[in-house]
Amino acid sequence: MIPLPTGLRARLVITFTLVAVAASLLVATIGYELAKTALVTRAETTSLDLVTRELGSITFPIGRLRPGEAAPTTKELERVAHALSGPGRSVLVEYGTLVASDGPMSMSDVPNELHGRAKQSVVTQRKIIGGQLWLIVGAEVYRDSSGVPEATGLRAFVFFPMHDDERQLATLRATLTQASAVIVLLALVVALLSARQVLLPVRRLSAAAQALGQGRLDTRLPVHGQDELAGLTSRFNDAAAALELSVSELRSLEAMSRRFVADVSHELRTPLTAMTAVADMLSDEAARLPEAPAQAVRLVLREIERLRELVEHLIEVSRFDAGTATLHLEPVNVADAIQDCLEVRGWTDEVTVKAPQGLAVNLDPSRFDVIVANLVGNALKHGLPPVVVSARTTENGLEVKVRDHGKGIPHEALPYVFDRFFKAGARARSQGSGLGLAIARANVNLHGGTISVRPQNPGTLFTVWLPHV
Repeated sequence: MIPLPTGLRARLVITFTLVAVAASLLVATIGYELAKTALVTRAETTSLDLVTRELGSITFPIGRLRPGEAAPTTKELERVAHALSGPGRSVLVEYGTLVASDGPMSMSDVPNELHGRAKQSVVTQRKIIGGQLWLIVGAEVYRDSSGVPEATGLRAFVFFPMHDDERQLATLRATLTQASAVIVLLALVVALLSARQVLLPVRRLSAAAQALGQGRLDTRLPVHGQDELAGLTSRFNDAAAALELSVSELRSLEAMSRRFVADVSHELRTPLTAMTAVADMLSDEAARLPEAPAQAVRLVLREIERLRELVEHLIEVSRFDAGTATLHLEPVNVADAIQDCLEVRGWTDEVTVKAPQGLAVNLDPSRFDVIVANLVGNALKHGLPPVVVSARTTENGLEVKVRDHGKGIPHEALPYVFDRFFKAGARARSQGSGLGLAIARANVNLHGGTISVRPQNPGTLFTVWLPHV
């Protein structure tokens, strides 16, 4: 199946060309039919005049004879046939049982319909005989009898060749065909030029829209004329200006919100430091306090730790938003880095590590530590043991997997687990900040790697891929 053109340019050219072809065919057909009708009418008129004139000049008696008149002889009929003949013509004169002819035709060549109609008036009919078109004129001679026309029974049939007319029509047909072809070619050229002229503003609009999509919000187009395309261009410029203003305002608000988060996070650090110091002192005294005050102290300690974690995460996020996060690459022993991460946080006994010793990769050690800590911490908080961390090298990078054996993340929540502040199901009521996985993904992206999540049976599997640098 031939695919239909879908481009506006192709459709314009095809439509324009089809209209030109249809118009050319219509004009050529009408012109040909008019010329054909004119030629046939002229031939019939000339033939009728000739036959009528020659038959009207008959002087010998025919029809019902008056006293003293003798019936016409064969020679007299032959003279009539000879008078009607001419170059290429064939004549038949019929009178009773007598038939005089001048030419190759016989009475069998006369159509029955024409033979019958010739009794009433001068008639014509076209017929192909021997592969050639003939115009046959048939007429019966009438005699004036006391002012009343009287049929005599003498009929003449003249065969006029029409090959000259056919040649003229063939020449006209060829001329019209050539003229139509030239008109179609001209229409095609005009269609291409017109389509190019019409679509030029459309292409400019398309390029401008693409530039807007790429972030060049100052893109504008010159407005020419006062037609529909000029109006569309003007509206595009207005829309681009409004978009630029809106985006500028949004960027300003976003920058303000980022500065606000960063400022608040940094401002909270000082009181948190003091609160943490006091909390450490309270922690030592909690064991010697009565049960009710001890529970209150432990609650305060948990909330202080949660607030400290949230502030640290917000500060880290603000660095990524401000574009100030950078990599400091160095050779890192992956197995040792994972073990150090778990040991510092007291997770060594809760996590199984499967990583070959001596596996060294260029990484930012602090950011790799954040990635592993967030993924393992997420598995410990929201999953069930055993939690397994595995690492191996691939052809073009390092692959680290963290799996737990809990209930897993709901299927509908999987596309959003790396979004900021997103918590799924029971996790929405957890003590986490909802920023850990988002920070892990940001650090992975900073390395130029990828991170993904897949459900397991049971549990959840997070996979981190970091390219070799």
